[in-house]
Parts: sequence; structure tokens; C-alpha cells
Amino acid sequence: MAEEIRDTLRLIGEELGKAYGQQMNRGEHMPDRARIISILEEIRRLMFPGFFGSENTALVAPENFAGNTLAGIYEMLYKEIRNSLLFAGKAKEEEANDLAKRETLTLLQKLPEIQNMLMKDVEAELLGDPAANSKEEIIFSYPGIFAIFVYRVAHELYVQQIPLIPRVMTEYAHGKTGIDINPGATIGEYFFIDHGTGIVIGETTVIGNHVKIYQGVTLGALSTQGGQSLSGVKRHPTIEDNVVIYSNTSILGGETVVGENSVIAGNTFVTKSVPKNTKVSALMPDLKMRTIAE
Repeated sequence: MAEEIRDTLRLIGEELGKAYGQQMNRGEHMPDRARIISILEEIRRLMFPGFFGSENTALVAPENFAGNTLAGIYEMLYKEIRNSLLFAGKAKEEEANDLAKRETLTLLQKLPEIQNMLMKDVEAELLGDPAANSKEEIIFSYPGIFAIFVYRVAHELYVQQIPLIPRVMTEYAHGKTGIDINPGATIGEYFFIDHGTGIVIGETTVIGNHVKIYQGVTLGALSTQGGQSLSGVKRHPTIEDNVVIYSNTSILGGETVVGENSVIAGNTFVTKSVPKNTKVSALMPDLKMRTIAE
């Protein structure tokens, strides 16, 4: 039995070696997914004080709460950024410490701006959803706001060209909410996701201000057959300001632009640009009804 197990382990190791090569020697610097999720939880606690922590913020000085929370975020994030840089071969040991410190501080300095954007997103949800009773309800319970929160943090790390961590963050939100927002997408102010399940927003998507998207919407590429040769190419659509996209609609292609103030009805398939102030809809299928024999 022991010999068979050793043979199995050897074969598994050989296959991993073929697939990953030198990456196998960087395992000690593998980023910790659980810690990355903890970082998100701590940032959310900081963004929305009193909502997600166990402390009573009415009894804690704001500067103490913020200072202690930021210190903890810094320690965790620094370690994960350093590991991700080393694991991906983006830095050598001698430079990784200083680079990780700079990149960690850059993200922390962006947090007030991220918070400002998130509060605008919450306001958009409240104004756009008649079923919403309060901003507090939205912050506590809406999956769209959670997915947007994670995206906005991950996007800043993506802009900083931090490997691995941004995608780990957004895929965590994807698993929790069914909303898949690539951290490379560019999304403006007052972004409103209604319901949200099944939404896909690709890496090179550009979304303007005051855009509203319903469940099942795909902002995707026309084709990915080119594989890695398409990396960095604009593959996904541009959605201008004040656009509403209803459920189960696909808008595809890097040259596709949906002009401002347009409405895209549900169950439509769009692969060419839409002028501003336009309503796009597909022909309704014929409905047939018959009486069921009793």
C-alpha cells in the first residue's frame, strides 16, 4: 500500500511540475485566500462602521476605531501583497519589502475615496429600488452593494498591478452573490445593480455614471478564441451615462458603445453600437394559450 501511495504522489508531482514549472518552487509565497477575505471583511467594517463589527461604535472614539482597524488591515495586506509579488515573479526578495509597503499605503490612502464612491452607490440603490426601505437595509443585505464594494477595492489593487489578489477578491464576491465583476472593469459613480444574480462584467468594460443593471446581464466579449493574444485588448463594451439594461441581456464587443440615456430591454442581444437616447428591444415571441382539459 505504501509503495502505491508513493507512486501516486510522484505522478501527481510530475504533472504539477509540467504544468507550473518554476512556480512550484514559490509555494512559500503563495497568497493566503482566507487572509485576503479577512482583509475585505476588515475594510468593509471600516467603510461602514457599526454595521459589521462586534464593537459598539457609539462608545469608541472614531479615531481609535479607525486607527486600530487600519493598523490591522495594513499588517495583513502588506504580507499578502508581498507574497503575491514574489509568487508571481514581479519582485525579487531584496525589493519586495519596500514595494509591498508602498503599494499597501497606496491602497490605504484610496480608502476614503472608495468609501465616498460606495455611499453614492448606496444612494443609487435607494433611489432606484422602490422595495428598499433604507440605506441601512441596503448596506446590511443587498448582494449588489457587496459585489460593488469588493469590486471597488479590488479595482484599485488591479490599477496598482498587484497580481492575484484582485481576482481572488472578486471571485469571492462572485461565489457569494452570483455577480461576476472583473476587477479590471472601469465603473463610474452611482452604479446600481438590481437583484444581480447572473451578472457578468468583463475586464475591459467601461461603465459611466448613473447606470442601472438588472439580473442576468452580460457585458462580454464577442469571442475569446484568441486566448492570451487578446490580453490587454478592448474586448468588452462601453456603457455611457444614465443607461438602464434590463434582465437577461447580452451586450458584446470592445467596439460596442451604448450611448447615454439609452434603455436596453430584457432578453436582447446587442453586438453593435446604440446611439444615445435610444430604446432597444427584441420582438416579443408569440404567446399561445389553450384550455387544459379538466
